[in-house]
Amino acid sequence: MSDTSKRLFIFGFGFSAKAFADRMRKRGYRIAATCRSEEKRVLLANEGIEAFIFDRDTPLLDATAALKGSTHLLSSVPPDADGDPVLNQHAQDIAAAGPFEWVGYLSTTGVYGDRQGGWVDEGSALEPTGERGQRRVSAEAEWQSLTQAHCFRLAGIYGPGRSALDTVRKGRARRVVKPGQVFSRIHIDDIAQILEASVLRPNPGAAYNVCDDAAAPPQDVITYACTLLGIDPPPEIPFDQAELSPMARSFYADNKRVDNSRIKEELGVQLKWPEYRAALKAML
Repeated sequence: MSDTSKRLFIFGFGFSAKAFADRMRKRGYRIAATCRSEEKRVLLANEGIEAFIFDRDTPLLDATAALKGSTHLLSSVPPDADGDPVLNQHAQDIAAAGPFEWVGYLSTTGVYGDRQGGWVDEGSALEPTGERGQRRVSAEAEWQSLTQAHCFRLAGIYGPGRSALDTVRKGRARRVVKPGQVFSRIHIDDIAQILEASVLRPNPGAAYNVCDDAAAPPQDVITYACTLLGIDPPPEIPFDQAELSPMARSFYADNKRVDNSRIKEELGVQLKWPEYRAALKAML
C-alpha cells in the first residue's frame, strides 16, 4: 500500500538507514535525510531524496524547514565524546517538530556489556564495559526522554559488500581465537524489515534486540567464507598474541548471546537470514 502523506526524516543516511529507506519508499513514503558532504547530497537528490548537510560541526541551516512535514524520524548517528550530535544540535527543533507517528534510534548490543557468554534480553541491565557503550546508554535515554523513541540494539551488521566474503577476498581476514567468545550478527535485509515492522506496530519507548539466531565464534565465520570461496583459511591466532587495534580489542571484551524473541513475538518478524551460513552462500 502506498502512502505519500508520510515523510520519513533520517539523520545519518548510512548502510542501515538506506536499506530501511528503500523499503519505506516502496510504501510511498517521501524520504528526507542528512549526509556529510555536498557530493553525497547531490547523489541523494538525484535519487529523489531530499538531502541536507549535517554533522556535529555543521548543524542544519534551517532545521524547522528541514523537519517540516515529517511524520517519522530515524537517527543512525552515533554519539561521540561530547554526546549525541543530533540531540546536541537539534533537540529543541525535534521537540518542536513533533509529535511524530514513529521515532527510531539505532543503538547497539554493546549497551549490555560482557556476560561471559550468557544470555541477555531487552529487560537485562545495561552494564556497558567501555566508554563507547556508556555513550550509547546515555543516548538511548535522551532519545526516549525527548521523543519516546524506539531503540534498536543492533548486533554486528553485514550484507552485500560488507561481509566475511569481502574481508577474505580483500586479503584482510584473520582468525583470532578467544576460547568461548561469540558474536551476534544481523543481515542488512533483516534490519530493514525489523524497522518497517516497528513502524507498522509502534510501541513508543520500546527497545528491540536486532540480531539473528546464531551467535557464533568469529573465526568460524571466516572459515566458512573461505570454504565457500574455495581457499584455505588463514591460520588461527590466539587472542593474547593477536595485534589488534584498541577498538578491535574492545569488541572482544564483550561476550554474550542476545535473545531476539521480542522482534518475533511483538513485531511478527520472520528473519530472512536467521543464520550467517545461508546468507553468505546466497551473497556468493
